[in-house]
Amino acid sequence: MTGVLPSQTLRAFIASGVIAASPDIQPAQIQPASLDLRLGTVAYRVRASFLAGGAARVSDRLAEFEMHRIDLSDGAVLEKGCVYVVPLMERLALPDDVQAVANAKSSTGRLDLLTRTITDGGTEFDRIPQGYHGPLFAEICPRSFSVLVRPGMRLNQIRFRQGQAALDDAALMRLNAQTPLVSGTAVIDDGLAFSVDLQPTDGDLVGYRAKPHTGVIDLDRIGGYDADAYWEPVRSREGRIILDPGAFYILVSREAVCIPPDHAAEMAPYLAMVGEFRVHYAGFFDPGFGHAAAGGAGSRGVLEVRCHEAPFVLEHGQVVGRLIYERMAEVPDMLYGVDIASNYQGQGLKLSKHFRSSVNA
Repeated sequence: MTGVLPSQTLRAFIASGVIAASPDIQPAQIQPASLDLRLGTVAYRVRASFLAGGAARVSDRLAEFEMHRIDLSDGAVLEKGCVYVVPLMERLALPDDVQAVANAKSSTGRLDLLTRTITDGGTEFDRIPQGYHGPLFAEICPRSFSVLVRPGMRLNQIRFRQGQAALDDAALMRLNAQTPLVSGTAVIDDGLAFSVDLQPTDGDLVGYRAKPHTGVIDLDRIGGYDADAYWEPVRSREGRIILDPGAFYILVSREAVCIPPDHAAEMAPYLAMVGEFRVHYAGFFDPGFGHAAAGGAGSRGVLEVRCHEAPFVLEHGQVVGRLIYERMAEVPDMLYGVDIASNYQGQGLKLSKHFRSSVNA
């Protein structure tokens, strides 16, 4: 079996103990091509972000960097600008031929909630090597908003791969010829390029910018907040905006993309040399996203953009990232938009599910 492992294989891994947890993993955690990870009962406020490295354990590094610990049992606030490490409920005993990669969930990224997975001996964020046996930890750094969290919340997710899964450009061109992957002309160069939409067909709203001084967001409150209290609209009639250093923006791709049921995709940032900004913290696209077989007609990608160093002019149609398509080892027995609740199927410009529509939109 070669490729990204589907939902039915994840269930087999859970049954055999490759993936274990306390308390037991719930069916709702299983996605078409990934598993949601849950926060444990304690958060460690640390002086700085870190990787365990070498033969060290995360618990050893926590002893070096911990400032204080917070009981999450009754809910606790993780403050904007601080770094926390939270042991996750899940742990792994990977076979020697299986590796894993983690990423923030969509709603996590849209809140500018930097969430990365670290492991014992880890030398990279979000990358778990073949044969890893041990615990998982979430490093959480709220960038724009302070958040209220509780045990069991699912901020990040993990995907498992066996063998080479990523399509090269030739394979991606063949797939696009069979099933168009994007509205308009597909630009394929080290993945499928996507660009930013700054000329909407209706009105002049092109995005949102996070306000600097806001209240706490309870991550369990779905649709519980007025967008205007947390975001300011970004408008343009000229097809360009200027990104301010340190500011966080929600924008949208010009292209509508689709992910066939036998593939998955990961969003990767474009080359840094085209501009000092980062696009997209949450990078997994499930099988069926935007695909007709899953009730979609193409879905545009929401872009989570943070500008670095200097103000930067972003132009309509500028390429800002790329989708790396991957083969599924098998078609999953559940698809995004069909078998699971899918908040973002058929999406356009959209804030996270915690916000009601803006009166300024």
